[in-house]
Amino acid sequence: MTTMSHFRTKLKVIFYAGIRKGWGSFVWICKIIIPVSFLVAMLQWSDWLYQADFLLNPLMRLISLPSEAALPILSGILINTYAVIAVITVVPFTTEQMTLIAIFTMIAHNLIIEGIIQFKAGISLIKITLVRIIVAIITVLIVSQFLGDTTQSITVPANLIAHTPFVEALRVWAVDMIGLLAKIFAIIMAIMLTLESLIQLGWDKYLFKFSRPFMRIFGLSDQAAALWVTAVIFGLTYSGAIIFQKAKRQNLTKAELEYLHISIGLNHSIVEEPALFTALGLSAFWMWVPKIVMAAITVHIFRAVNYLKKSSVFRIKRSHGSCENT
Repeated sequence: MTTMSHFRTKLKVIFYAGIRKGWGSFVWICKIIIPVSFLVAMLQWSDWLYQADFLLNPLMRLISLPSEAALPILSGILINTYAVIAVITVVPFTTEQMTLIAIFTMIAHNLIIEGIIQFKAGISLIKITLVRIIVAIITVLIVSQFLGDTTQSITVPANLIAHTPFVEALRVWAVDMIGLLAKIFAIIMAIMLTLESLIQLGWDKYLFKFSRPFMRIFGLSDQAAALWVTAVIFGLTYSGAIIFQKAKRQNLTKAELEYLHISIGLNHSIVEEPALFTALGLSAFWMWVPKIVMAAITVHIFRAVNYLKKSSVFRIKRSHGSCENT
């Protein structure tokens, strides 16, 4: 009876702690998502989003895509992968072109909201945005070598850029935002309750042990395991506030936190987003493998650069010390 009573007490502690932390995370994420999402929605309503696609035309030539591909890629950069899917299901791109567009936007999408979330959670906004864009370009350049000619011109249907009345655009944004926030609330609460249960019951050490080999592959520390798994499965929008909270508790160094952000910035929502694109008939291999591999390579490159910097500084200090002694 005492054991059962103790277990119930622990469950109550877990539940209330998870709900309290989950609500705090939800409020934190709302303060970012609502105003930024509204701004992007207004840019889309004003047609600026579609008129500015010419800015990406030089990039399209660089990555072996027609100029029309600027529309879905710009939509992805400013909005999300759902906006990309909405465009490529209407515009008659080839399978190879859709593959390159999907790879680019899965790595570099929703850069404003996710960039701010990652900035609040511990990395430079400019750095993570540039890393995601540069890695997206490099990845598409590499993959394009295996897909043949992807530069064929495409005709964009006129109804895709038709102007919507402001009230209707506002209504659509509000409905979508309510649905998104409900989804975020449910996912954050589920994540926080799960993580709190793992910690309180002492099961988190098993998660660390299981994920340790993956952490080595991705160039991350063991302490980053829970945060990495959360972001990779659920995405940055849902896990950003949780990363913000947990990173402080787990005492990750500034460098280790940066490596974590680079990894999850390049490789998150590993279940949902690739599955959406494979549903359109795109290759599962190209949807999953390139961004996973590039995330690991990029973190190891940053680690190597930081190691060389520290080694150089150490050698300089040691040489100065030798000179002073002589």
